Amino acid sequence: MATIRVRNTGQRIEGESTVRQFLADNNVYYDHWDPGKLPVHLQGKFVLAAEDQEAILQAYREDIERLAQSRGYVKWDVIALSEATPNLEELLKKFEQVHTHSEDEVRAIVAGSGIFIIKGKPETGYFDVELEAGDVISVPENNPHFFTLTDERKVVAIRLFIDPSGWVAHPYEDPEFVKA
Repeated sequence: MATIRVRNTGQRIEGESTVRQFLADNNVYYDHWDPGKLPVHLQGKFVLAAEDQEAILQAYREDIERLAQSRGYVKWDVIALSEATPNLEELLKKFEQVHTHSEDEVRAIVAGSGIFIIKGKPETGYFDVELEAGDVISVPENNPHFFTLTDERKVVAIRLFIDPSGWVAHPYEDPEFVKA
């Protein structure tokens, strides 16, 4: 279950209903899918072949299609990051810069964990959403944010897109952002 840390106050937000309400109040979509759908042979596996990725998409097909239909997504894929990922540090440096997109950024975590750092309402400022298997999040278009790994340093996630070519990050310089 996702947990939140508000950066400017240190407040921690836990519990499904409280997390959902906080994210909704900040225009961030949140859902929770059954992490038990991940095929047994893929549990604990963070280096995925094409057939592994397809098995994950098939296992979550109904969830993906329901979300795609309700929110207009037309394409989806699987991303896996771990210490075995070539150039992991370079990728993380790219991810760990505040940016926006011209469409919402969606991740359904199916294994491991990750953190979205999102700019909320003015009175909230930036907050960290720590996600684990089953958590689904959508950061709205044009909303400053970035993604990074937790100390676990491994994640498998389904990404959904409105634009079939995928999203493009637009750098966002924000004097309000302070790395923590």
